[in-house]
Amino acid sequence: MRRHSCFVFLFCGIFLPGILGFPQTNTSIDCDSLLPNYEAEPQTSAPPYIIAVSFDNFESGNEVQVTLEALEDAGFKGFNLQAREIDGDVPVGTFKITDPNTKGVECHNVTNSAVSHANSDVKQKVTTTWIAPKDVRELQFIATVVQNLEKFWVGIQSKTLTPTHSESVNATGKSKRKV
Repeated sequence: MRRHSCFVFLFCGIFLPGILGFPQTNTSIDCDSLLPNYEAEPQTSAPPYIIAVSFDNFESGNEVQVTLEALEDAGFKGFNLQAREIDGDVPVGTFKITDPNTKGVECHNVTNSAVSHANSDVKQKVTTTWIAPKDVRELQFIATVVQNLEKFWVGIQSKTLTPTHSESVNATGKSKRKV
């Protein structure tokens, strides 16, 4: 009888979360499309999440605190957060992982160029630190947030951040620093 109880306990612990439809920590979100690796369609309603940043301006090497937060009690189990230049399609900069509910993700062979969920626990807020690279234009943080297997939002955007030192091209086509 004791052996049977151990087997039932082990079986439930391993298979019950998947049977009940809870996302596992291996749920991943594509670096380019920002779509999760399952079949549901993204929500088209306004997302119940915001991305807040600690600064409006940045320069190379600056650290910007980035917070992904649920409005009211929306909660979320998964996410992928990146910084992208306006109209860009690849992540820029890197993240310093500071929240135990987050992990770095390698996109386009750049370690920690995105940040994602480290577990499928329900979260109300996660905070991470983004490190600005050199020679980057105006950008936004963009995220996919997964509430559950049927409900997720793609393309949630922060306000625009502006570099304090940007490259401009003069009439001769040569670049010069603009301060």
